Amino acid sequence: MRVAHFVQGYTPAIGGTEYLMQRISEELAGRFKDDVTVYTTNAYNCEAFNTRGTSLMAPGAEVINEVKVERYKVFNRFSRALNLAQAVSYRFNLPRNDLIRTVYSGPILPGLIKRIKTIEADVVCASSFPLMHMHYASAAASQAGAALVLHGGLHPQDSWGFDRKIIYSLINKADAYIANTTYERDFLLGQGIAGNKIHVVGVGTDPEKFSKATGSEIRRRYNLGHDPVVTFVGQQGGHKGIDTLLKAMPLIWRQAPDTHVIIAGSRTNYSAVLDQIVASFTPSQRERIIEIPNFDEEEKSEIIAAGDIFASPSGFESFGITFLEAWATARPVIGCRSGAIPSVVKDGKNGILVDYKDNRELAGAILELIFDMKLRRKLTENGRDLVLKNYTWEIVANKFRSIYSRAASNR
Repeated sequence: MRVAHFVQGYTPAIGGTEYLMQRISEELAGRFKDDVTVYTTNAYNCEAFNTRGTSLMAPGAEVINEVKVERYKVFNRFSRALNLAQAVSYRFNLPRNDLIRTVYSGPILPGLIKRIKTIEADVVCASSFPLMHMHYASAAASQAGAALVLHGGLHPQDSWGFDRKIIYSLINKADAYIANTTYERDFLLGQGIAGNKIHVVGVGTDPEKFSKATGSEIRRRYNLGHDPVVTFVGQQGGHKGIDTLLKAMPLIWRQAPDTHVIIAGSRTNYSAVLDQIVASFTPSQRERIIEIPNFDEEEKSEIIAAGDIFASPSGFESFGITFLEAWATARPVIGCRSGAIPSVVKDGKNGILVDYKDNRELAGAILELIFDMKLRRKLTENGRDLVLKNYTWEIVANKFRSIYSRAASNR
């Protein structure tokens, strides 16, 4: 089967969607011997789509683990003008403001637009909204006469990003839609999307790889000893709740003064806000905050294993792949009662849920897990069982390919 994947970034770019599409591509090319080509940008993260001066990779073509990858140069020369246009049109609800927001969001890829006419595929799959490459994928599928499958990764709580008619119009045109959670499926049903088009799959992880991680090298490197450690892994985005986690730490230190927190993930423009919070702490408190902004994907399991508790107090996620990775590493997780997260993390069963931006409730949950080993074991065992039954990469890739095959046959 000839498969064309469209995604905003590809390894070494880091992100949940980026890693999902990498793993699905490698599974299809390696296990099923499908002809897989990834069409992507030369950006390390989405900030490059509308911010000039960010670090970029070289555009071009290469083969990575049997997957053909074509990277196209991001065009962001008019980002300031587009930012003003989208802000005004959104504020005053002008006609087609959703289209203006989409163009501003990018990525604008002149080279890929030219390439669309010559793409050959049986299936075109794109991830994720609200970015503009989703619409490039639709044009490519139409041009090639291929089935169009969309993996949206929706965050409905983000009205600026997802309150766009253009998104749901495109989903209606697709042959199939892959949702991460039942929450996302139910939201789409409410938008009038046909139920037989929606397939709930989720994302995956490597249980064997994560179960072998000990975290000992990370603990040695940062002189953590046997002290309690809380870990966060993810880009330093404004919605990720890292500020809440940092503000919870002084409350935790009152009862567990030796607790450390690891913040692992690439820095963004929002990182300056986090720096200000850290600067407000005393020198001894700052010593208990460890930032790991750059790490190889292979090191992620060791970073998670170095912690005793995994906290991801994000306001919205389409799934939350790091929850799976923490469970596979036998670490208890804390998430928020927000959006799709409760579809994955079941409060009191495989994790603890707290209110978004509530640093006191987050501190209480962390302290409960620090002092209650029995609860930690219960949550991690239930979480790992969930991973093994539903969320290995083999299981997830099999589901993706089954959807592709059905969509191509129907087409």
